[in-house]
Amino acid sequence: MKSETTKKSEPLYDGHIPINLLQRAVLSVGSSIVALTDPARGDMVAVNGESSGHSALKKMHRKMLESEEGRQILMERPRINSTTIDIEKLKSYPDGTLGREYTKFLEVNNVSPDTRLPVRFVDDADLAYVMQRYRETHDLVHTLLGCPTNMLGEVAVKWVEALQTELPMCIGGAVFGPIRLKPKNRSTYLSKYLPWAIGVGSRSSFLMNVFYERRWEQDIAELRDELKIETPPGV
Repeated sequence: MKSETTKKSEPLYDGHIPINLLQRAVLSVGSSIVALTDPARGDMVAVNGESSGHSALKKMHRKMLESEEGRQILMERPRINSTTIDIEKLKSYPDGTLGREYTKFLEVNNVSPDTRLPVRFVDDADLAYVMQRYRETHDLVHTLLGCPTNMLGEVAVKWVEALQTELPMCIGGAVFGPIRLKPKNRSTYLSKYLPWAIGVGSRSSFLMNVFYERRWEQDIAELRDELKIETPPGV
């Protein structure tokens, strides 16, 4: 009979790589070290989120089940990439709508909805989708919060995500990310972005419960009001 540290299960979804407890511990510790020393290693950040986030993902899943919109997302399991959303159509929406502001964010920051890695190490199909959804809505959260992808914007978003999701990788990014800020940005971070991000993370609605694909034409300022998001410092 195999011990808990050595036994593996069968794959639960496309791309799933079952791992035992020992392998999970090694992945979690190793990816934490690499992710903290080199935040640009998106692959290690992703691995760390999957290997260390089981408890947080369960809480996120429960929060989604408690919301009608969240339940719809879990039931339909929409994906966000260039084959599931019409980027050119979103570009035609009026300025100020979620869809148009999202495409502006993609253009200005030179990012694509196709860059999010598939989930591999979450040993539960439902929780794997929650993690995938978190990844694929990350740029939409940036858009909604009015935060660019520079270090200042990323740290602010990580604080919001840390407080809302409790994912260890988000907490680590929020706590240790400011170390990498340039001196001229630290005062702005401490005086404006940090208190704002903590307020948003603590008081706004759970952002994983937003069915963004059904809100492309909604005015982004109206959506912020609905979700109790205070006006971002940079907007």
